[in-house]
Amino acid sequence: DRIPWLCALHDILRREEASRQDAVLACSALKKIYRCILVSGPAALESNEPEKPRENTALKILFVHLDGPVDVIARRLEKRRGHFMSPELLKSQFDTLEPPRAPENFITVSIEKSLPEIVLEIEKGIFS
Repeated sequence: DRIPWLCALHDILRREEASRQDAVLACSALKKIYRCILVSGPAALESNEPEKPRENTALKILFVHLDGPVDVIARRLEKRRGHFMSPELLKSQFDTLEPPRAPENFITVSIEKSLPEIVLEIEKGIFS
C-alpha cells in the first residue's frame, strides 16, 4: 500500500530536480526497497537489482538516518499530543527497520545530540 505513495514522492522529487530546486522530504523509509523507490521510482520494482538504479531514472538523494535508543524515542513519543504515531507502534517500526548501508547514499545522525548539532551534521552531509 506504500508503493503508490512512494512513487508519487519520487515524482515530486523528480519535478523539483527538473526545476533545479533543492528539496527536503521527511518520511520514514524504513525498508531498503522504499528508499530505492524514492531514488528510482517504479523502475526499482522492475529491476532484479533495485540497489543499482538506472541512470536515467535515478535521483541523487542523501538519506538521513536518525538513530537512537528505543527508550529515548519511546519517551519522546509519550510526550507527543495529537500525533498519529502511538508509542505502541514503536516496536513494529524497529522490527521493520532496515538501516541504510553502502552503497546507499546516507548519513547516520544520533538523536541524542542537541537539535543544533543534528542540523549542523545534516548540513555538513549535504554540502560535503
